[in-house]
Amino acid sequence: MAQDHHDTTHLIHHPYQPPAGFDSPQPGVFKASTVYFPTVAAMRQREWKDKSAYTYGLHGTPTSYLLEERLCALEGAQQCVLVPSGLAALATVALSLLKAGDEVLIPDNAYGPNKALAEGELQHFGITHRYYDPMHPADLASRINDRTRLVWLEAPGSVSMEFPDLIEQVRICQAQGVTCALDNTWGAGLAFKPFDLLGDGQLGVDISAHALTKYPSGGGDVLMGSITTRNTALHLKIKLCHMRLGMGVGANDVEAVLRALPSIGLRYAAQDRTARALAQWWQNQPQCAQLLHPAFAGTPGHAHWQAVCGAQGASAGLFSVMLDARYTQDQVDAFCNDLQLFRLGYSWGGPVSLVVPYALETMRSVWPAHLERGTLVRFSTGLESAEALVQDLAQSLSKNLPA
Repeated sequence: MAQDHHDTTHLIHHPYQPPAGFDSPQPGVFKASTVYFPTVAAMRQREWKDKSAYTYGLHGTPTSYLLEERLCALEGAQQCVLVPSGLAALATVALSLLKAGDEVLIPDNAYGPNKALAEGELQHFGITHRYYDPMHPADLASRINDRTRLVWLEAPGSVSMEFPDLIEQVRICQAQGVTCALDNTWGAGLAFKPFDLLGDGQLGVDISAHALTKYPSGGGDVLMGSITTRNTALHLKIKLCHMRLGMGVGANDVEAVLRALPSIGLRYAAQDRTARALAQWWQNQPQCAQLLHPAFAGTPGHAHWQAVCGAQGASAGLFSVMLDARYTQDQVDAFCNDLQLFRLGYSWGGPVSLVVPYALETMRSVWPAHLERGTLVRFSTGLESAEALVQDLAQSLSKNLPA
């Protein structure tokens, strides 16, 4: 029987290959679960751990390898793995390095889900945790013991935005031989280099975890995270755990981050400028009991921010305001509800400005001595004009929080 030219087998095994040499501003997107091998020998010999070849979609494609290498360049790292979210990055680090009987130390102002992970799954696995005061390095040093295998660092602290003495914290971990991992989502590889805090290549964290959901994506529409290192043995531990957990990211999401990455510096700087303009405005409002922005003198840890970011350094588009304690939670909620340009929503780094009121007393072991009493509201600046955002703040403030 003559072969029908509509035979699906012919379509599946069609011999045409497009010519090589195509080049354009955006890289190609390779999607795969199955990866072909030319021979059985090649199937047995290919190695994926060093990115010298391809074996299966979960282990990488040209598209994911490219993003990993660009993120290494951004953060000053040598190795990188991609995971489905920023929280997945934190969890993968913990599961790679900790076993039953080990202990992890976490700053008391850390990203809430990282604390929840320690109190939930890690505790169920027989891994203990303790919280330390991020603003007193001596407290961290006193808590490290022979069971401590991992110390988390966060700069600045989640929600309350105080900046720790990151340099001293890393020195303490190095002196005691404990792996230190930094949640570097705020810094994004732009405010400071996590693997070279002093600029001389002598001092840096061991691991940088990054929620690519924020500034690298920039659109508020992608969930992804990364784990970068400079130590090959440490990277291999993480990569093998990553493989065993079956962590993978979608090629279209990788494409979205690759497309956004060239503009990250412009967006980060623009949102930083807007945040500073709004923070300056808040300083002059009687409703503000305390401004929490690392680049402003008076914010806890401002000098530590200067030490790693520079006196005129970058500071992201994120800040918080402690509203005076005389205002009730209902009044603060009404203020947030009546904002027109600031939308209520978690995350940050996208084009739309966001606002979230927090009950800080439910998020800390004790109320931090360096914070005024009141209700904390966090702002994330998008790409709107600073003037329009100030007008929005002013109209809701006058309506709901009378001076």
